[in-house]
Amino acid sequence: MRTCVGCRTRAARSDLLRIVVVDGELLPDPRRRMPGRGAHVHPDMACLDLAERRRAFPRALRVPGPLGLERIRAHVRQVHGPARDDGEPGRC
Repeated sequence: MRTCVGCRTRAARSDLLRIVVVDGELLPDPRRRMPGRGAHVHPDMACLDLAERRRAFPRALRVPGPLGLERIRAHVRQVHGPARDDGEPGRC
């Protein structure tokens, strides 16, 4: 079980996308193999927006300054499709 840094709900590790920082840039880690500290978020635009608004990624990853989410957003759009409104509990 992991906690989404966006909506703060607990979910299975397989339901969340792991995010890491490499050279000051946020990168998706779908295979969960990249070294370093990771933050988990639902692969959903609403959770990404919440995490960005709360400044959750720098805090969770223990790095200074704002971090861009462009590559994460592109990954979510490409792999997970457009935002869904299925009313699934635990989702933003």
